[in-house]
Order: sequence, then C-alpha cells, then structure tokens
Amino acid sequence: MPTRMVSVVIDALDPPALARFWADLLGWRVSFADAEEVDVAAPAEDGWAMDLVFVPVPEPKTVKNRLHLDLSSTSPADQDALVNRARTLGATPVDIGQGDVPWTVLADPEGNEFCVLEPRPEYADTGSIAAIVVAAHDPAALATFWAAATDWLIVRDDLSLASLRSMDGHGPWLEFLRLDDEKTVKNRVYLDIATHLGEDQAAEVARLRALGAVPRDIGQGDVPWVVLADPEGNEFCVLTSR
Repeated sequence: MPTRMVSVVIDALDPPALARFWADLLGWRVSFADAEEVDVAAPAEDGWAMDLVFVPVPEPKTVKNRLHLDLSSTSPADQDALVNRARTLGATPVDIGQGDVPWTVLADPEGNEFCVLEPRPEYADTGSIAAIVVAAHDPAALATFWAAATDWLIVRDDLSLASLRSMDGHGPWLEFLRLDDEKTVKNRVYLDIATHLGEDQAAEVARLRALGAVPRDIGQGDVPWVVLADPEGNEFCVLTSR
C-alpha cells in the first residue's frame, strides 16, 4: 500500500528559533519540542495534516535548497501583508534569478528560500502552504515516482512542471520544477513518509526500491526509520507504521 506523507523536515542550526519563525509566520503552533526535533503543526482549519519538523545539524546552509515552500495568498493586500510579516520576523529578500515575477522570493533566518505567491485559483483551498516545490531534471519522471510512492494524483504534467495533489484534495501540492543545476550536497529540506497503520515498513521500503529509490547513508546510524533517495538523489525517510 502506498505510504502517506507525514512531514517536511528542515535541518537547522537553531531548531527552536527557526520553528518559532515559521509558526509565527504561518499562524501555526509548536506542537512538540525536545533536543532532537521541534514540530510545528497547522490548525485544523488550515487543512494540512503534515507537520514542519526542525532537526539540529552542525553545518550551515551553503547552497540553494532543492526543495522549498510556496506560501499562498488570497489577495494582493494579503500577499503584501505576508511579505511584510515575514520580513518583520527576520526573513530577507533573495535573488535566485527569478527576474520580474509576481511572487516574492525570501529566505528565512537560516537562509532557506521560500516564495510568497500572488493569488492563484489552483491554490485557493490549500491553506497557508500552497506547494512543496522540488527542483528536477525530469519533472515527469520524478512525479511518476512520487505518485506511485504516495498514491497522490498527477494533475499537471508538461516539460517544465509536474504537479501532484492528494486524492482528498487537502493540503499543498507537491510540484516538480525543471531546473538544470546539479545536486551537490545532502538536501537541507526533505520529506518524511510513513507506512499506514499496520503496514510493514520493510515491505514498503522494498516496494520503493523497486520503483527506483536507493538506500542512502547520511550518518543516521541505528535508527527505526530508513533513509532512501529518490531517482534524482533527493533524500527522504520512511518512518514506521502510524
């Protein structure tokens, strides 16, 4: 049975501080905190069941992330207000070559890029986060892998962008955007997925490997989750049944 997406994980030098930035920006809450991770959860009305999870790492960010978040807005005034709130909380404008576009590109206090989008009809019901965006050399192929992994639907597929949406129509889109730059370091932003309640983790790992995932050692040691990489090398974790 396909897995379900559980969280977007962000490596951080200071997980509590970065979690607080995102909680305050989105209007979410810190739902769990210990020395190993800090979780930020959406309110029920936001419609997103996944958490943002911040985990400690010793190394700072050095390259542009291959995964980033796009935030939704409901009007030009709402977009401006969200940009202003982000900057007040410590975000800074960044130029990643976007040129003259209707969205605003910012970086959080640890340099993680994110976009505040202009209002778009397709994101009207996503909640605060419109999309999880992944850089891809072959968007269609990567979307095909993740659709099989998660049972999400491919709702757009062209040369530059492929998009997935949960079958229940809730939460953000998962989008694969064509970019030609090469992956050079472990992703600082990545996905956690989990087997459904009662499903076998080992069997699911085997299924994902048959789809094209490969084992990845990122120094995790003896842990109850399994670290894999998708066909373009993006790390993700397969958690135990839940």
